Order: sequence, then structure tokens, then C-alpha cells
Amino acid sequence: MAKRAKKNYVNNADFLEALIQYKKLCIEAEDTGDEKPRCPDYIGKCIYQIATRLATKPNFSGYSYKDDMISDGIENCLLYMGNFNPEKSQNPFAYFTQIIWFAFLRRIQKEKKQMYIRFKSSQQMIATGGTYAGGEDVTLNLTTSADYMNSFVQDYEDKIARDKAKKKNADEEVDIQEVIDEIDEK
Repeated sequence: MAKRAKKNYVNNADFLEALIQYKKLCIEAEDTGDEKPRCPDYIGKCIYQIATRLATKPNFSGYSYKDDMISDGIENCLLYMGNFNPEKSQNPFAYFTQIIWFAFLRRIQKEKKQMYIRFKSSQQMIATGGTYAGGEDVTLNLTTSADYMNSFVQDYEDKIARDKAKKKNADEEVDIQEVIDEIDEK
């Protein structure tokens, strides 16, 4: 029977120690006025492993822009690495997983917005008979199902409307609370 390949997991204790050492180097460089040191390869490898493994989860597995999601996650981890405080938490794996998770969600939202823009402009092209602002005729070759495109646009616009309504309700609740507070002060 063939031997199973060893899985690449991030060792949380080693990862924590590497982050502590790197943070010390950053503090020393800051004190001496030197340039911030380069992130060690081990930390970069750990962050990469966390991001690529998280991208295989069912929440994120069906997206064609997974590489962009992983890149965004790694970039955000490198940006916020200095915010990790080993005195508050001994679990850098969880800290960086959360950063990557939210980077993935932001990328998905950006891609949905871009898809909405493409679909909405295609709908407008169809509605105007294949002309655009320049007035020239344009031949449309749509590879996307019109039903899917229409339902996506409608769902996206409904979500925007719901979000605006929630924000408006939240603002009104704050105003009511301010009135109550003013009455209590009098």
C-alpha cells in the first residue's frame, strides 16, 4: 500500500514564534530608523497555505477568480500583520484566517458588482436595439442566458434596495434614541 503524502498544515506554535521574532525585528528597525525588514519566508508560506486551503472550502470553491481571492487575502495579511498582538492572542492561525475570510468576501462582492455592471449594460444595449451613446450599430454576441442575466440584475438591485432600507431604518432608530436621550436630560 502506498504511503499517504504528508499534508501541509500550519503549526500554530511555530507560526506564533516566527511572528514574535519578526515583530521584534520590526521594532528594532523602527527604533534605529531603518527600513522595515522583509517578511520571513516561513510567515509568507504559512499565510499562503492558510489562504489556499481556505479557498478550497465549499463557501469559496465555485468561483473562477479564486486566484484573485487568494492574492487579496495574502495582501491583507501582509498589511495587517503588524496589528497582531501576541499578548492578546496566542492563535495567529485564527487571526489570519479571519483576515483572509473577509478579503475573500470583499473580492466576491467586487466581482458581483462588476458582473452587475456588465449585465446591466448588456440589458441596456438590447433595449436600445444594439446602439450605444455613439449612435453606431453594434452586433451583440451574448453567451450568457438572458434569463440568468435578468434574474441576476434584479436580485442585485433588490439587495441594494434592502441595504438602503436597513440603513435608513438604522438611522431613524438612532434619531429616536437621540430624542429619548434629550427628553431624559430635561
